[in-house]
Amino acid sequence: MNERNGFSIAGIPFIVVCLVLVFVGIGLFFHLSASGLPPWTGAIGIVLFAVVGWPLKGFFQVAPNEGQVLQLFGRYAGTVRQEGLRWTNPFCTRRRVSLRTRNFESSKLKVNDSDGNPIEIAAVVVWQVIDTAEATFCVDDYENFVHIQSESALRQMAQSYPYDAHDDGKPSLRSHGEEINNHLRDEIQARLGKAGVQISEARISHLAYAQEIAQAMLQRQQAGAIIAARGRIVEGAVGMVAMALEKLRTQGVVDLDEERKAAMVSNLLVVLCGERGTQPVVNAGTLHN
Repeated sequence: MNERNGFSIAGIPFIVVCLVLVFVGIGLFFHLSASGLPPWTGAIGIVLFAVVGWPLKGFFQVAPNEGQVLQLFGRYAGTVRQEGLRWTNPFCTRRRVSLRTRNFESSKLKVNDSDGNPIEIAAVVVWQVIDTAEATFCVDDYENFVHIQSESALRQMAQSYPYDAHDDGKPSLRSHGEEINNHLRDEIQARLGKAGVQISEARISHLAYAQEIAQAMLQRQQAGAIIAARGRIVEGAVGMVAMALEKLRTQGVVDLDEERKAAMVSNLLVVLCGERGTQPVVNAGTLHN
């Protein structure tokens, strides 16, 4: 079922017509009978009052970014989106549907990622109704439908990625935010397309390991950070030692044999890679003693 335009006319001109009929009815009922006209002229005034009273049920207001879904004897009669005072068939029932952009934050879900690690995840979803007929008649309660299907899509998406990427280039929940958000938006939109709802944006708002493994995973992350830092320090220290030996050789400062070079390299690496400042020992003897 797709949305279509419902019948309605501008309410201001029609209400003017109703007021004219009311004044005519008053004139017939009170004044024209006293002017020697037949007595049935008063009955005409009463009929005009009744005729005017029945169309008054057809007036309704449409606010900006809002739609009024019309039903005539249970059948869908169209949707009115023109804002302002409108008039339609008084037999039509009307239901107000907001077309404004809305958002909500899902509850924190506890799921397992693709590696089997329990994690906590939540998301913020921005959505709006684009088809009032589908939102009204294809699902029972479209707002509740959006919330439940969004959490279902979030759970499905979280199970498709690891929390942390152990291989370079492999997407993960923590490192590839834009790709994860796009996947989440597409997953939610696929579930809500039949409800006349469009997803504008979906972003992860909370991501953490579950409490029972949070401490262990924190230690693993700290260990990984320490190893990475140590590797960077060693890489820089080796480069500095190689540069020092090359400078000594090319400038002819001192000629070292292999054993002396090894001792010098060992001492320089200890100095450059140590966490604390070293206490140098000054050799006051000869070159070989």
